[in-house]
Amino acid sequence: MAQADGERSAPPADGPAGRPLLALEAATKSFGSVRALQDASIELFAGEAHALVGENGAGKSTLVKILAGVHQPDAGRLLLDGVEVRLGGPADARAAGVAVIYQEPTLFPDLSVAENIFMGRQPLSHDRLRLRRPPVDGIASLACMLDRRIDGRELRRRVEALMERLGVPLDPSRPARGLSIADQQIVEIAKALSFEARVIVMDEPTAALSGAEVERLFSVARALRSQGAAVLFVSHRLDEVFALCQRVTVMRDGRRVFSGPLEGLDRDDLVRRMVGRELAAMYPKEAADAGEVALSVRRLTREGVFTDVSFEVRHGEIVGLAGLVGAGRSEVARAIFGIDRRDAGEVVVDGRPLPPASPTSAMAAGVGYVPEDRRAQGLVMDLSIARNVSLASLGRLRRGPFISAGGERQLAADWAARLRLKLARFSDPAWSLSGGNQQKLVLAKWLARSPSVLIVDEPTRGIDVATKAEVHRLLSDLAGQGVAVLMISSELPEVLGMADRVLVMHEGRLRAELPRDQATEERVMFAATGSAGGVAEAAE
Repeated sequence: MAQADGERSAPPADGPAGRPLLALEAATKSFGSVRALQDASIELFAGEAHALVGENGAGKSTLVKILAGVHQPDAGRLLLDGVEVRLGGPADARAAGVAVIYQEPTLFPDLSVAENIFMGRQPLSHDRLRLRRPPVDGIASLACMLDRRIDGRELRRRVEALMERLGVPLDPSRPARGLSIADQQIVEIAKALSFEARVIVMDEPTAALSGAEVERLFSVARALRSQGAAVLFVSHRLDEVFALCQRVTVMRDGRRVFSGPLEGLDRDDLVRRMVGRELAAMYPKEAADAGEVALSVRRLTREGVFTDVSFEVRHGEIVGLAGLVGAGRSEVARAIFGIDRRDAGEVVVDGRPLPPASPTSAMAAGVGYVPEDRRAQGLVMDLSIARNVSLASLGRLRRGPFISAGGERQLAADWAARLRLKLARFSDPAWSLSGGNQQKLVLAKWLARSPSVLIVDEPTRGIDVATKAEVHRLLSDLAGQGVAVLMISSELPEVLGMADRVLVMHEGRLRAELPRDQATEERVMFAATGSAGGVAEAAE
């Protein structure tokens, strides 16, 4: 049941029979002058997976943090089993049976899986008093200490029972260090179950997972549902929403604008509700008018990572670099830009060879690099928005030993307007922006240098469909202006929709090169998995 903006978010009339396990009613939350939530509501029912979708900045994260006890609403109320509760912090939420599984889990890397799950709550085998020798100063009293020993067998048994319940054969004694993101999320879910959580919130859990890992996570989520838990699934990947969930809540501008069953809806229905308008073509790529070779990579090798990688990118075209996680795509990009060393091979930009392991030389040659992890590698999160835009252009803003503050603000204002960056003040820190706007901020930093070659690694990971369309439009416009774009993406529709040519890597080698009119999901996947499948092999 869609709602017009400004209407009160009443509970859906067509909800499941019975009382919600957890309900947030008419919640409002402001941060200074910014109102993040306005009269927002959601109802979660036992045995059901419920999707929460919306553009970046729609209020999803704020709503999740209220459920997690991180924030308290300024108005509205939270009901658990029909009884109003106030969560003063994450510990209160955990005690109430609400657990949040974030995109990037935080485990103690040097402890085992079992120790992470039962940290501070390990089962004890027995207690006994051990006498300590009296102090040498002659004080007569004897000090005693309670000797508490962890029951390793019982700890292992409990963790094995949790893993069996989840259907995942994860070794309880395995150290957390080295676990994949998918396995770390399983550990967090097992920890939530050990607290007898009845509401599991999964916040963008699949952003860094492969297809097989996503399906395993979904199997776990279905198992939780069958055991009576309520699962809230927050995701920008609408195909996954339809694959897992029964109901959906759509948010826009801090309000709930729709809540109801997914049955009878399709992807376009959700997108229209999310953006409040008809969305233009998701992949606005026009035919390329490719010019001279801008980037030439010749027999690039890094021992144990990738071998003998050769390709070219011309001015005015977008070349997609595809492959499964671990194929070596990001590592090739880092070696091209000079972040990582290369053991052999040559990188040539506009006819000039680049020295190895020198990002400064790559920048001077006109190469820009948008990394996969925008928060850790692309931005300085505590610096202002204006300063982040100018970081790669400080040379042209320098006035003697100082940076021109006016020039910095003007540069930031110019690119904020071009990229439709949503912000309050240019002096605000980068972390105050939504994920999609952070991605635009990284792009602004490099586009301010007017690069001739732009390498973008996962340009739309973790951002909503409307912002994805904007980023795609931007990349298409750049190609139209003669920029050579090398785009790395794990989303096949994005690669097929935006690339003029598709390069496919498998286990550190370039396996196929497909022109746009021959690139299909089947051909790309055949090459990405090392199968022949009729795919033309990449030229040596």
